[in-house]
Amino acid sequence: MPKTAKSRCVIVAGAQWGDEGKGKVVDLLARHFDWIARYQGGHNAGHTVIIGGRKHILQLIPCGILGGEARAVIGNGVVIDPAALVQEMDGLAAAGIELEGRLFVSNRAQVILPYHRMLELAAENAPGRVKIGTTSRGIGPSYEDKMGRRGLRVVDLYEPELLRTHIENALREKNAVAGALYQAQPLDAGSIYESYLEYSRRIGPYVADTAALLNRAWRAGEAILLEGAQGTLLDIDHGTYPFVTSSSTTAGGGCTGTGLGPTRISGVIGVSKAYATRVGGGPFPTELEGPVADQLRERGNEFGSVTGRPRRVGWIDLPLLRYAVRLNGMESLVITKLDVLDGLAEIPVCVDYRLDGQPLADEIPATVAGLEKLEPVYAKLTGWQASTAGLKRLEDLPRAARAYLDFVASRLELEISLISTGPERNETIWAPHSRLESWLGMERAEQTARS
Repeated sequence: MPKTAKSRCVIVAGAQWGDEGKGKVVDLLARHFDWIARYQGGHNAGHTVIIGGRKHILQLIPCGILGGEARAVIGNGVVIDPAALVQEMDGLAAAGIELEGRLFVSNRAQVILPYHRMLELAAENAPGRVKIGTTSRGIGPSYEDKMGRRGLRVVDLYEPELLRTHIENALREKNAVAGALYQAQPLDAGSIYESYLEYSRRIGPYVADTAALLNRAWRAGEAILLEGAQGTLLDIDHGTYPFVTSSSTTAGGGCTGTGLGPTRISGVIGVSKAYATRVGGGPFPTELEGPVADQLRERGNEFGSVTGRPRRVGWIDLPLLRYAVRLNGMESLVITKLDVLDGLAEIPVCVDYRLDGQPLADEIPATVAGLEKLEPVYAKLTGWQASTAGLKRLEDLPRAARAYLDFVASRLELEISLISTGPERNETIWAPHSRLESWLGMERAEQTARS
């Protein structure tokens, strides 16, 4: 069947270091799509969605599963810890979320095994090693095995002899390395084999060739939303290397991580907070410390949804956002947590950098040393010192809040299509006449009713 007017595939990508609020955005948009697919990362990324005051934290299953009738796909670009997936499935079932016929797991996705966690935890805590700030959940070592062509895929869980042989052979190497380098205790192949056989039985009904499913859906005129984890500045190629994640977090990863070709993509939506945060080590040019940082952290509840770690906080960084816009081809931007800035009399916005005293051209240094030498150049905008929490109409925003958003949009040269003013679905402002509306196939009357 040829492409129809309804055929659309939109990517939601983080424009910062992750934790931008993509979970709420995907949950909000899910009702406009037939399929929601996660394309990279593992259970190191948590998407938090609050519905009716109840908090849902999803780490592997796309958050679109929580509302509407959209089907959820865990794509081939994801690395899956079966124990974490089963636990998440059980949690959703207990919450009354139906999974049968709605959840699909790629048969080509890589599997995380206990020795991946052992190696990452040991390496991260080894004396003299520069700490990246990983969650030590085996994500990096699993991707290493994938690229080294020695990984185990979901489809391999259903070949018992292959599974047993793979685990035994891998453990001979992994136990030796972990013991010699990190004095880690060896793992037992037999117990791992038995537990992974049980996991395979639990997830078996959901395993499918998801690339084929998604391409058939697109050809049939169905709408697909691709959901990334983390953010652009943690991309393995384009992020603040080596303080990055182990996968392609940018929009390009949406194609390789699902099997949907680039010509299928209708548009890319970026998500950014009204300020900036990051977790773990690495450069952060606009980072704040002191009372203002504490205020932003507390008001924004800036603690990891998976780890509980306090996030580092800073002012919004437009040069890095321009970098993210360029890398992803973003044409529409969502701003989240605008209400966190409500109490400030003045709001600095990083508009440029200086490097060694000289203005920086439209490039971002590739090295950590270069990034750490950047001197942010700030514009000072007037704060609104009034509550925006829960507002749902653009015209209800304080004038200074609208000026802040207009300033960001003009400097980035793209539209701001959604503004989040709180954690609930309905605490959202839809900007009129946006590209996002056209991608969603929404009529203005419908948009007004939903908001």
